[in-house]
Formats: sequence, structure tokens, C-alpha cells
Amino acid sequence: MCETMVHDFDIVIIGGGILGTSISYFLSQLNKSKKIAVVEQAHSVAFHTSGRNTGKVHAPYLYNPEKKKLFAKAAFHGYEMWEEYSKLRDLPFKKDGVIEVALDKKGTAVLEKYLKWGKQNGLEDKDIKLMDNVELKKIEPEIKCESALYVYKDGSVDYSVFTNSVMKDSKANGTNFILDTKVTKIKKENNKWAITLNGEHEICTKFLINAAGGEAINIAHDVGVAKKFTDVHFRGEYWRAPKEYHDLTKTSVYSVPEFPDYPFLDPHWIIRIDGSCEIGPNAVPVFSPYGYNKSENIKEFIPKILEMLGSGARKAIFDKQFQELAINEIQSSMSKTTMVNRVKRFLPKIDPDKITEKGTAGIRSSVIDDDGKFVSDVILVDDETSFHILNYNSPGATGALPFAVHIINHLNKTGLFESETVDAQCGPWNFSQILEKLGE
Repeated sequence: MCETMVHDFDIVIIGGGILGTSISYFLSQLNKSKKIAVVEQAHSVAFHTSGRNTGKVHAPYLYNPEKKKLFAKAAFHGYEMWEEYSKLRDLPFKKDGVIEVALDKKGTAVLEKYLKWGKQNGLEDKDIKLMDNVELKKIEPEIKCESALYVYKDGSVDYSVFTNSVMKDSKANGTNFILDTKVTKIKKENNKWAITLNGEHEICTKFLINAAGGEAINIAHDVGVAKKFTDVHFRGEYWRAPKEYHDLTKTSVYSVPEFPDYPFLDPHWIIRIDGSCEIGPNAVPVFSPYGYNKSENIKEFIPKILEMLGSGARKAIFDKQFQELAINEIQSSMSKTTMVNRVKRFLPKIDPDKITEKGTAGIRSSVIDDDGKFVSDVILVDDETSFHILNYNSPGATGALPFAVHIINHLNKTGLFESETVDAQCGPWNFSQILEKLGE
């Protein structure tokens, strides 16, 4: 029972990804006397999506300043904060930029829109430039395109390394990290949350923060909120390029997404922080947030299909365009050549036969509403003694630090949770000054 438990906390965060760990970091600085715990089912933080992405610190040019204002601000200030944190902890941060290419006039119009958005979101002329193929050829002779948006303010990091460092700082402030531990049951008991771990041990908390990524919808449903939403999972796969291609371009190359309303992105040419190059990710539909292999997907196939058929997701899975896109992604998983050829359109020198080694796959979970539409923005759900962060996707890693500050400020303002101070020095940043930059 909760009243007799030794493992009694003021705040428990479910999910040790980059966002859950960042929230713990700032909460531990603002609440020195409170007991805080992070529960993560993997053996290390950032083991899943947070550590299995492209490793980019994104400039906010892809985000509509009206519809995704908060994400755009988080990305803009996240770049500055991660760069500052890298200097504080002597972590690799490579300012290498990114090039977004258009292969036709329709794509060029999209790049013109991205340029406008980027400047509205705070980028300056020196940070971003639209150029034609002749101008780009002088810089990147191997790229074939109609036009390109060169975003100079873009960087590369290893988010696993960054998250582990933030975890160490949070632990130094007194946060308990309970790793290799799965939440198997949550129930309300005597005005506290009783959380069963690994089916046997129990901890209790006055306040619960759900930052569980691919499991976030399930956790929310377990405590009786966000019932109108369901999630679908997509495995992003990568192929490693051989060393002979490592100098093919100076920077990573993305192409304009053909269907921006769906979570399907054409694979990119990625240069990682260590200089290695990869093609990816695609977006293969899977049936679990941990559906990296066939056995996990077979195990979860029937439960997930039944869940989807009983929710708004059934409208999405019976949508003809969605079905065609999903089949294309499955083909890109079954055929290396199909996937590599998507990048070959703008990097014709690549030979699929020379690419033989797979990279690390990651899984992205997207939320569908009861109308069968993919939700484009993050969903924040307030409950009496819990808070739920759903659909936190790209640029999630870039914006994790300032977004964590936004969440804590939101909890304070709504009275869901009150911090002891909001004027604390949190590492190299003052909490109140971060809020000012975010316009809060």
C-alpha cells in the first residue's frame, strides 16, 4: 500500500528519453527538497527513438510559424542550448549545416515557403539561403536538383551521449533513475499514484509525468485520459555508406517531402557526427513501439490491429493514399535498391551494389485522432495529478531542453504542480531567462 511504501516520490517521470531526462534535469534544479524519479524500461536512457535518429540539431525552417510556433521556438533556442551544453560538458557538436533539395518546380515553391518560415522563426540571412542548381554545383558538385535551400545553422550530435550527460547532471541533483524497469500497472490509491514495476515492485508518487514516447498513449489510456487518440508505429531503417562515399558531399542532404500530411519522409543522405554517412530513414508500418524484429511484430499484430479497428485509426488504414504510401515503405524495407534509389535521384553517383551494411533502426510513433487524421503537433494533456506528453516527434530532440522548460512552466501556471523556485540557475542557463526567450 502507498502509505507504507519506502519508495515514495513527489514526482515520477515515466520515460527516460531525451525529453523525460531533460524534464528531470530542470525539475531537480527547481525543487531541491522534492524526491524525483525517472522510470525507463530500457537498460539506458535514450535507448529507443531519442538515440536512433539522424542526430541533427535542426534549424526551424520546416515549421509553420503559425501552426507550430512552440516547436519552432523550441528548435531555435534548442540549437543554442545544446551548443552551450556541449561546451560545458566538452561533448562533440558539429556545425555542418543541411541542404534541402527540390527536384522540380513544385518542390522549389516549397523551398521558397521554407525560406519564409525559417526567417519568421528567427533565422537570419546568414543562416539560410535559397539557391539554384548552378550556384549549388559550385559548392556541392555531386548533387543533382532544380534548386536547394542551404541551411547553415544546422548541426550534428550524438543524442545518446547528450542524454546520458543530462542524466548524470540530474542524478547529481538527487534524481533517482530506475532503469531496466517496465511500468506494468498504474492505479490511484489514497490520492497518490501506485505504480507497479516489472509486475512485482511498487512505487508511489503524488504527481505523474508521462513522457513515455512510443508507450505514452498506452500510459495515458491506463490512467483514463486521451481515449480519443490512438497511435501507429513506423520503423525507420538506415543503410551505411562505404568509406569511398564519405566525401561525396560536405553536408547532409534532405529532399522536399512529397506527402507532408503523412509521417512518410523520403530517405535522406545523412552525415553523422563521426563523419560516417547513411541513407535513411524510411517509415515502415510496424505493430509495436519496439517492433525492430519479426517476432515482436507477430506478437503484437492482432492486439494492435484490433485496437486500430476500434478507433479513428481504422479510417486511416482504409484510406487509399495511406495504403499506397505504406506499401511503398514496405517495398523500401524489402528492397535495398528501392530505398537507395530514392537518394540516387539527387546523388546519382551512388551505386546500390556498394551499400551492403544496415544501420541502427529506430521507431517513431504517430498519433491519429478519432477522425482518422494524423495529428501534426504535440499533444499535452492535463489531468488532476498527472500530465501527459503525446506525439512528441521531430524536432523533438533539438527542442528537448527548452520544451522541458515550457512544460514545467505550464505545470506551474496551471497549478498542477508548483515548483519551489522559477529563478534558479540550471547549469549554464537561468530558468526565468529561458522562459523569456520562449515568450512565456
